[in-house]
Amino acid sequence: MSADLPEITRAYQNHHLDSARWERFEPRKGDIVVATPYKSGTTWMQTIVRRLLFGAREAEMPSLSQLSPWLDRRLSPLDGVIRDLEEQRHRRSVKTHLPLDGIPYFPQVKYVVVSRDARDVFMSLWNHYGNYTDLFYQMLNETPGRVGNPLPRCPNEARALWRMWITMGWFEWESEGYPFWSNMRHAQTWWRFRHLPNILFVHFNDLLSDLPSEVRRVAAFLDIYLDEETLQSTADAVTFEAMKQNAERTWPNMDSVMSGGAQTFFHKGVNGRWQDVLTAQDLELYQSAVARNLSNECARWLENGRSGVPLPTQGNPLSLDGRGLG
Repeated sequence: MSADLPEITRAYQNHHLDSARWERFEPRKGDIVVATPYKSGTTWMQTIVRRLLFGAREAEMPSLSQLSPWLDRRLSPLDGVIRDLEEQRHRRSVKTHLPLDGIPYFPQVKYVVVSRDARDVFMSLWNHYGNYTDLFYQMLNETPGRVGNPLPRCPNEARALWRMWITMGWFEWESEGYPFWSNMRHAQTWWRFRHLPNILFVHFNDLLSDLPSEVRRVAAFLDIYLDEETLQSTADAVTFEAMKQNAERTWPNMDSVMSGGAQTFFHKGVNGRWQDVLTAQDLELYQSAVARNLSNECARWLENGRSGVPLPTQGNPLSLDGRGLG
């Protein structure tokens, strides 16, 4: 593959991940990959894509985990995931939490990369990790095939987790993200290739501040036509409040993973909570991690979204309806 295009140079295998599972994926023209590190708006973007693909019919579709599977999640039997994807006759969507150096790049696939300020990612992760059930720890650590150490229990205090998460990596080539995987470095691997026409960057801040405009950007990138009425109804259907209301349908059986189930998973959907938790010393660790992992532009992007780093327009908002691709 050309040096100007992404290449796989790392293998990501731990308690959650197995990047080798992508070797079984056979892409189709028009496939959509929603790519995030974690806790950056993954489910939000999956829900937006689902609504764009199926309109109001999305309420009749299978759960999000079935319709848009997390392919690199090692807990789901791979044969079943691949079979379900191959049986889908509509345009497909897949989720990944892999950095771009661990996932195959396909020119015929559209990649929607969602970003968020690392400090806000941490606060969401604290809620998420801190509510893992005993059963889920058992699933992660005892399901055969785990590579490396088991996932440790979440610390009892947020700043204790912060000090590990912002200064240590799970993999030897990472320096933040422990005990999961990188957050900043993940973003930088994708940011390097933001110029490619089939990679779109979307920021959590922009989804919060102007959801209709971001829905329009995603639709244009996916070659899906939206008139103004459909745009507004789509945006109304994918607000955080609407997703939280439909949480149990979106993520059934979440009680086995998190205390409080799907309502805990859809926690706050806001930014800035770190300001009441992280100290000046904690923020010095943050700045050191930024300097180690991010270019200046990528750092501004993660903290601010499009107000910090304007991005080129991608896609044609007046294109033909793309729902039939695939």
